[in-house]
Amino acid sequence: MTDSRPGIRIIRWLKIIVSVVFATVFLLFTIASIRTLSLDVNIGLQLARWEKTNNLSLVLDGAQREALVARFKDAIRVPTVSFSETHSNTSALLDFDTLLRRAFPTVFSSSLVQHELVANYSHLFWVRGSQPDLEPYLLLAHMDVVPASEADGWDAPPFSAQEIDGFIYGRGTIDDKCAVMGILQALEYLLIRGYAPRRGFYIGLGHDEEVSGYNGAVNMARLLKQRGVQLLFVLDEGLAILDGVISGLDGPAALIGVSEKGAATVKLSVSTAPGHSSMPPRETSIGILAAAVKRLEDNPMPRLFGRGPERATFQHLAHKFRLPLKFVMSNLWLFSPLLGRVLEMKPETNAFVRTTTAVTIFNSGVKVNVIPSYAEAYVNLRIHSAHLLQEVLDLIHLTVADQRVKIDLVQGFDPLPVSSADEKSFGFQIIKKTVLDMFPTVTVAPGICVGNTDSRNFKDLTRDIYRFAPVWFKPGDPQRFHGINERISKKNYEELVVFYFNLIQNFDLQQLPEPHSSVHEL
Repeated sequence: MTDSRPGIRIIRWLKIIVSVVFATVFLLFTIASIRTLSLDVNIGLQLARWEKTNNLSLVLDGAQREALVARFKDAIRVPTVSFSETHSNTSALLDFDTLLRRAFPTVFSSSLVQHELVANYSHLFWVRGSQPDLEPYLLLAHMDVVPASEADGWDAPPFSAQEIDGFIYGRGTIDDKCAVMGILQALEYLLIRGYAPRRGFYIGLGHDEEVSGYNGAVNMARLLKQRGVQLLFVLDEGLAILDGVISGLDGPAALIGVSEKGAATVKLSVSTAPGHSSMPPRETSIGILAAAVKRLEDNPMPRLFGRGPERATFQHLAHKFRLPLKFVMSNLWLFSPLLGRVLEMKPETNAFVRTTTAVTIFNSGVKVNVIPSYAEAYVNLRIHSAHLLQEVLDLIHLTVADQRVKIDLVQGFDPLPVSSADEKSFGFQIIKKTVLDMFPTVTVAPGICVGNTDSRNFKDLTRDIYRFAPVWFKPGDPQRFHGINERISKKNYEELVVFYFNLIQNFDLQQLPEPHSSVHEL
């Protein structure tokens, strides 16, 4: 006989529901705990079975180290500023050409190295390998810098290369003359020691990367394409070694960029009838445009964390986080929405979560007592890997939702493809090995560049593009990038030279060894 009283039935159903919910939560917690405890901290290849390729080691005495740093300081003092796509300091670029030839005579005279100028100022080097069947690679860097003024509040003049407490201050110290000089210095040392590579490689030094590389990188890529060159991979600037920058992470992390966000510049404009300020209309061109801009700022692009390569970053770093973050990072299948909400709280991590929207220029008005007939604003967007340019434009139209506001795409491109970073990825694993050989306590992980580099112009020549240099960033250092007091320590610059010295030799490996163990699937 069943009890038909409604209250009893409701209580029984509530008990069943509570039991199911409790069992589900317990099961999820158990699975998540097992995954956290069973993390394979040795993600990737075991280094013990690598064939030794870097037979040459770089040990410098005090005088050689001082000379190395002096050459770098000379490079910083040359103001190779790119002001716009049509305005660069060309006389400084010519001076920089002279400096390179003087600083690295062996590179420019070796029978192994073929050099040519591209678009008058960029440099393209081909270093011939002894085994032409090995696919070549490209090391990429750029010589130009963004403008800087001592009036902005620098501790030392931005083109002085002044040394303060072991740091060299100046525009280009980290973006990107450290790589320009580091790569060529490493090659100079190798050639002097009689090194001849097995695997041929290119070095490309662009002169206008800071203004999109339309002359330098674009023409270098075009030349290589015309010659039928296919590249195993490209290594350019981008990410770095972060020490204390990622909250909750135990130890430093070297992030190797496997993709970069897309970009777009969009112009919003409003045209209305002009008038006298004594008889203003209810809405002016400035007011209409300001309201549209406010709507864009109040309604950010959707949160997309977990749908791009940023997910792999946290998976690779999960075992280095302290509890309770380790529990969260080990189970992104469950906690991605929560982590996405946390990351969007700070500007520097919000960039990993979504397509960002930044209003950077607002123009209108000519006189204080004249209602302007025209107002315009420029919006710069950095497009998440899970977004397409057209989708972003559609969202802007939906958000602005005002036919009086004209929306024009000035320029833009989709996010770059995601390069491989698994145990069979030659370029990624060689870079990783070189980092770990030098810095054993560092954790290596794939990452995404929120800015753009010259490397995107070479995407038709290779499947894999990596963006990394072993520049150490402590808390506060990322803000120096394009900001005031850009600097690098003397020790760190020397480490860059050693890194490229070892890296070039490591790339002579014909193929990757078989891994000792399988990779743990997080």
